[in-house]
Amino acid sequence: MIFTDKHLEHLNAQFRGIPTEEIIAWALEYSRRPVLTTNFGPYSSSILHAVTEIKNDVPVIWCDTGYNTEATYRHAEEVMGQLDLNMKIYVPRQTRARREILIGQPSLDNPEHQQFTEEVKLEPFRRAMQEHRPDVWFTNIRKGQTALRDSLDILSINKEGILKVSPFYYWTDLELKGYLKQHQLPNEMDYFDPTKVLQHRECGIHL
Repeated sequence: MIFTDKHLEHLNAQFRGIPTEEIIAWALEYSRRPVLTTNFGPYSSSILHAVTEIKNDVPVIWCDTGYNTEATYRHAEEVMGQLDLNMKIYVPRQTRARREILIGQPSLDNPEHQQFTEEVKLEPFRRAMQEHRPDVWFTNIRKGQTALRDSLDILSINKEGILKVSPFYYWTDLELKGYLKQHQLPNEMDYFDPTKVLQHRECGIHL
């Protein structure tokens, strides 16, 4: 199906305020090759649970930069075990040890930061998408996170023509906490993305 701007606008107006499971079920019915991405950051277990409750074999793509906190790695293992996720883990082609010697972990104002982001996040993500060729991409982006994300909606089309589905787009932190509590899901707040550094900055995946 080809979605026009008008069609997306109509669907987004229709989907706002309805249960997340109805949005997810609609997208899964439309999709032939769905994927779900995660960084195992705050509230990530919400969408992992919501999607896999409806279709438990959806490929879950995690681009592990190698720079996550110890708490995030422990959280990832806990969630993977609890939800029995169909994990597809992608890592940089170059080891962290070698990169530390060559360019280290550049600051945002360092010209090498873009190379760093490309190596640890963007290239593995492109590789994942090329291998899975999804037509639907479930993501946990929400309104209020960044200026770019404020311009999107529950449904949006990325530059490759993939339908991005963000069932929790209008949910607040408080509402997500309630969801996690209701379904006895773990959460983890000690998360840091070295490619973004700043909370309201994009790394490039959603551009």
